[in-house]
Amino acid sequence: MAQTPKLDHDYPLSEVPTGARKGLVSTSILLFGFTFFTATMFAGGKMGMAFDFKTLIWASIIGNLLLGLYAAVLGYIACRSGLNSVLMGRFCFGESGSKLSDFLLGFTQIGWYAWGTATIALVLVQMLGLPQGWTIPLMVLFGFGFSLTAFVGYKGLDMLSRVAVPAMLGLLLWSLWIATRDAGGLEGLLAIEPSESMSWHMAITLVFGTFVSGATQATNWTRFARNGRTAVLSSLIGFFIGNGLMILVGAYGAMVYQQPDIIAVMVLQGLSVAAVVMLFLNIWTTQDNTIYNFAAAGCNLVRQDRRGTITLIGAGIGTLLAIGGMYDMLIPFLILLGSVIPPIGGVIVADFFHGHKGRYPRLASTTLPRFNWVGLGAYALGALSAWFSPWVAPLVGIAVAALSYVLLFELQRVRVQRQQLGTADA
Repeated sequence: MAQTPKLDHDYPLSEVPTGARKGLVSTSILLFGFTFFTATMFAGGKMGMAFDFKTLIWASIIGNLLLGLYAAVLGYIACRSGLNSVLMGRFCFGESGSKLSDFLLGFTQIGWYAWGTATIALVLVQMLGLPQGWTIPLMVLFGFGFSLTAFVGYKGLDMLSRVAVPAMLGLLLWSLWIATRDAGGLEGLLAIEPSESMSWHMAITLVFGTFVSGATQATNWTRFARNGRTAVLSSLIGFFIGNGLMILVGAYGAMVYQQPDIIAVMVLQGLSVAAVVMLFLNIWTTQDNTIYNFAAAGCNLVRQDRRGTITLIGAGIGTLLAIGGMYDMLIPFLILLGSVIPPIGGVIVADFFHGHKGRYPRLASTTLPRFNWVGLGAYALGALSAWFSPWVAPLVGIAVAALSYVLLFELQRVRVQRQQLGTADA
């Protein structure tokens, strides 16, 4: 008797069924852990060197609110449809055209994974005074080790986040309390003058752009949300509050100690052991989410449910990129992400609400065109606009892509109607 094939309960190629949906605590804590990221704190540190405390707070609120709302809209769509961004890409870009978004989203996540793998190895060697020869072995160890919870799937990510998030939150609040004390309280913080300068639009770009690629793929978890309210609230908790806390912590250290690196700040505060724990948990909770995103994109790219295998392949590629020097490519990588990823989200939003009137048909029972030229054209216009924009590139990319989709969709509809009228007259 033939055995029933084992199902992947993370549903990489189909809608998440009602019985597999999660509550607010599960989705929120997972997204909260995802946004606890060292690079975000570094971005906050750059802002802390350039703004006074009041201006910093307002810039952080505006930037993170925009990021949270973007993630919340995509999260709502993911919950309603049960699909993640790469699966929604089939409707937006076509069966073959969606491979473009699969590649772009997978590439960005593996780039982040490589950067995180390199970061923890390099910092541990420096902090612990280890021989330089340990760097590559540590990259290999962490490159594959961080992928284990992602290999398990949603349950593995959830279990890690439930342990790591409270621990990291406690360490960060401890560090903030020490920094406030060292600054002389709120009065001392308000008196600190910035040592560098930065424009408002650059600050918003830093806040929004640093993690917009993550927000675009947070649909991998918000599609598990029990209802739209859960999806929206968990997205805001993760990307407005969680990411906002990362910005604030990085800025605090930069203002008080003139040091944008949170790990170096914790060492200065006498929290060396806590700093190592913080770094490890901080990177792991982002790394496993990142490689999970890569696996989701990879499954859709090859159209096969091989999530575990693709997870390990991604870990191998990320490790090789880390060894190859990804650590030094962060800034160019962020600039690239701010241009090529947000327009995908813009197209998804316009396609769902305008093209499909707020409801996707079942993916398995739908025949889709090989290429959806409306979606592909809108994405191209959005990406080009973001790349050449002198303003907040990610926001420009999202807006232009969404508006272009609506315009191209309507032009196509008018053209089809005229063809049908011409055929009827003939």
